[in-house]
Amino acid sequence: MEKNGLSNRRREKKVGNWIFGVCTFFLVSFFLVPFLLPTGSVPELDARANALDYATVDGAFSNGNLPDAAGGIPEPFAWTELDPYSGFIYMFGDLNCHNKHERSWQINENQMPVCTRDIGIFFGLAIGGFVFSRYGHNRWTIKDSCLSLLPDKWLETIYRKNYRTMAWLGFGTLLCLPMLIDGFTQLLTGYESNNLTRPLTGTPFGIGIAILTGAAFCARPQFFENASQVILPANARFELQQDQEE
Repeated sequence: MEKNGLSNRRREKKVGNWIFGVCTFFLVSFFLVPFLLPTGSVPELDARANALDYATVDGAFSNGNLPDAAGGIPEPFAWTELDPYSGFIYMFGDLNCHNKHERSWQINENQMPVCTRDIGIFFGLAIGGFVFSRYGHNRWTIKDSCLSLLPDKWLETIYRKNYRTMAWLGFGTLLCLPMLIDGFTQLLTGYESNNLTRPLTGTPFGIGIAILTGAAFCARPQFFENASQVILPANARFELQQDQEE
């Protein structure tokens, strides 16, 4: 029997491995694609997040190839002209990342498909997926499934005093805080983050997102006969409250 009261944790392994596999594929591709492309074939990019700006050179979705505010004409680039694999990876970056060249690394004199912050986030997603596949357990609710990654002996006081929500929010905030501090300080002050700080602050955020995603897909009450079957730290038990008439 597993520590949550179920006979196995096949679903948790499967979900965690999927998160790890998909995010590792993208993470490796972000480095591999610019390395395999001809040297200097991807110029300095500068576009918008959540928009397609480099689909074509001068047709639809080509905002990134338009003259800039100073009238300068950027070196043209279109991911539709690349091979299918490279085009897909650069399309993914074009759609999801701002592609600012000063916030991105270069490999083989080619700008990477995403910025350094996203590199850190995907690295964290891969780590979080791997950790969840090894240690995550379905414990009825999403927050209890997230907390299941920690040893039960660390959680005894939390469950004995029913600080579960506070602990869940606290750990989540702790993982998000480095990126939030770095991002908002950059937004509200003259501070400019760098390409070492960005991936370092993005990694814990990615870990938190991966754990939350894994818990969301694995927290399934229907796998238990009833709430009291769930084994929790400190011998705690879920109890379904019923309205009582006075």
